Amino acid sequence: MIRKILFADSGTGQVQDMLKNLLKLPAFRDTSVNILHVVKKSLTPDSEQSGYEEGGKLLAQAIQDLKLNPENVNTILRQGDPKDVVRAVAEEIDADLILMGSRGLKRLQSILSNSVSQYVFQLTNRPMLLVKDDIYVRTLKKVMVAIDKSDAAMYGLNLALQMVRDYPGCEVVLLRVNPDLPPNLALSQADMDANPTLEPAIKLAKQMGAKYRTLVVGGRPGATICTVAGEQDVDLLVLGSPDRRPSIAKTLPDLDRLLGTSLSDYVRVNSPCPVLLARTETSQ
Repeated sequence: MIRKILFADSGTGQVQDMLKNLLKLPAFRDTSVNILHVVKKSLTPDSEQSGYEEGGKLLAQAIQDLKLNPENVNTILRQGDPKDVVRAVAEEIDADLILMGSRGLKRLQSILSNSVSQYVFQLTNRPMLLVKDDIYVRTLKKVMVAIDKSDAAMYGLNLALQMVRDYPGCEVVLLRVNPDLPPNLALSQADMDANPTLEPAIKLAKQMGAKYRTLVVGGRPGATICTVAGEQDVDLLVLGSPDRRPSIAKTLPDLDRLLGTSLSDYVRVNSPCPVLLARTETSQ
């Protein structure tokens, strides 16, 4: 269950709108929101003090804009490098979900521009919801979960089903992209429902009483997932993101992975809707 959200306030309306939509769901009724603003280190005491004052105003404004219950909100004002502070605070409060804005930069651009969301995504083992600055955030009526044979995919599905539980207005689309199938092959609904990879996902959806449907398509997973998300007019995309880094690399950015052909990276950059990347230690 998601009991604690770490909202890394970037000052953009899209991320705030996403948080508002989450808090409308019955599953988030008792969820506490921790709003974090990071003051960058400054060379002069005056500019540092100014940074703290401005940060305090931004936090107060965020609470006002979000219309949060004071009993369920905590503000955190810290100084340091944002990408390190976000990770540290997530660990400190034991956050169940990190919510951040993203500029949607590609891998090399993210590294060269010192992207905070990219850095945090690569090194955290907590679920992370990324909202690109250039997308429109809508009420959650259709959530799509990419399903494969990994534990991470099932973890992502479980997280999605918990989120929309007791919310009858939302449909969950169980998507299976099979790279062995021709991209334009049309399958019957019966064939899609009988897909063996989707079998455990269907079972879990039924157990949790979710409104769901299946979709099986062929093609390259990354590009196909993003294309289908647009075609299906999805409001939230959920993707399991297995952590394949060696333990020794967890204290440093894994440049090989950053520059590699990560499915999660591709979807993070190209998805037409917010993306929930479900990563946990148990999904390794």
